[in-house]
Amino acid sequence: MRIEKDSLGTLAVPNSALWGIHTERALLNFPISGIQLGTHRHLVRALACVKKAAALTNSRLGLIPADIGQAIASACDTVASGGVDHAFPIDVVQGGAGTSTNMNANEVIANLALELLGHARGSYEVVDPIGHVNKCQSTNDVYPTAVRLALVFAVEELLDRLGLLSASFAERGQAFADIPKVGRTQLQDAVPMTLGQEFTAFSVTLDEDHRRLGEAAGLLKECSLGATAIGTGITADPLYVKRVIDTLSDVTGVRLVRARDFIEATWDTGAFMTFSGTLKRTAIKLSKICSDLRLLSSGPQTGLAEIRLPPRQAGSSIMPGKVNPVIPEVINQIAFFVAGADLTVTMAADNGQLQLNAFEPAIAHALLQSVSWLTNGCDVLRELCVTGVEANEALLRSRARASTGQATALLPFVGYTVAAGLAHRALVSGRSVLEIAVNEGLLLPAEAEALMGPTSRMFSGEPACQ
Repeated sequence: MRIEKDSLGTLAVPNSALWGIHTERALLNFPISGIQLGTHRHLVRALACVKKAAALTNSRLGLIPADIGQAIASACDTVASGGVDHAFPIDVVQGGAGTSTNMNANEVIANLALELLGHARGSYEVVDPIGHVNKCQSTNDVYPTAVRLALVFAVEELLDRLGLLSASFAERGQAFADIPKVGRTQLQDAVPMTLGQEFTAFSVTLDEDHRRLGEAAGLLKECSLGATAIGTGITADPLYVKRVIDTLSDVTGVRLVRARDFIEATWDTGAFMTFSGTLKRTAIKLSKICSDLRLLSSGPQTGLAEIRLPPRQAGSSIMPGKVNPVIPEVINQIAFFVAGADLTVTMAADNGQLQLNAFEPAIAHALLQSVSWLTNGCDVLRELCVTGVEANEALLRSRARASTGQATALLPFVGYTVAAGLAHRALVSGRSVLEIAVNEGLLLPAEAEALMGPTSRMFSGEPACQ
């Protein structure tokens, strides 16, 4: 053990630990969720990027020695690479507006820099976690900036996976383009469509959310680094304040924008709320799609049974042969958590007081977990379900031919009253609407056959007859 000192006194820290006394206190204070900060890989990377940008800026301005600045920058590269995620053990749920997280980063980076310079861990008279690593900074500008940057990193992966999932639905839409079926509203038979149209619509709606997520992520690129405690820039060199955000842009490759008003930006969480709401929108759309997949595959003998989902595991410990739609079900559950996380973000945003929101750790965890789960969920849904969906083509064609929904397609040709009569007689007799229409001289047999073809206007949204 080594003994470290802070303003509250002394505490023993394991010699093997890259962290120091402030992190050790956080470990004692916040045994809450059991989820370690290091599990949020993008946040750890973002913290390292912020600290590197600060060190480079401070070094170039002569605010810290050049050799210390370079050692800190190199240590930040190690942290950003993911090699020391284990050194971020504090709980993601913590008091202090992220101070424990900021200090954890300061201490780890300081100790790595010390080793690079040939000194033992804890030799803070050489490289000080606060005096050097945290120079010209406060938790109140470092932490929000890092959270925003972490979400920008994370959403890049989500957008990639969401795009692949959309493409998978589009491919199934093409494969099912010629398969007629009955569309439903309020769970009742409505009008003819194709299975391809149904799956293509899934792709289109995910494409829309891909765009909305990109727009919401753009709001996160406005940051307040340089604002320090409440936005006045107190303790920071004016030249540092002017340069550090541009340096962070260079370090990350993300073009960041300086907030128009640092005091407003220090407490404002509007971008987080917008991003959270967009995540919820995406999650709920995915959940709706998965509920449709479960319903369309229900049965398989006594349900809709229009599609077959890939069987992934036995569905029961007591019912032989039962196979459940486990992949869509897990996506539903991800959506439930994302919706709950959005409420968490809302409550945290609402309860920040005066010049700082103390609850950004809750916001950070809620959003990073949501993005991570949605990213993983998109992969699972695409790889283990959508790509293997099959159509029960014979059943779909049979139902399409028998459906009274055909009467709606005839409405522009025979009028509502006649079409309604055809539908009623079809229900009573068990014959199809088109068969009755032919028998009653309203359609020629060739016209009826053409109406059921895959290129028919019955499936295009245009009037079926002129």
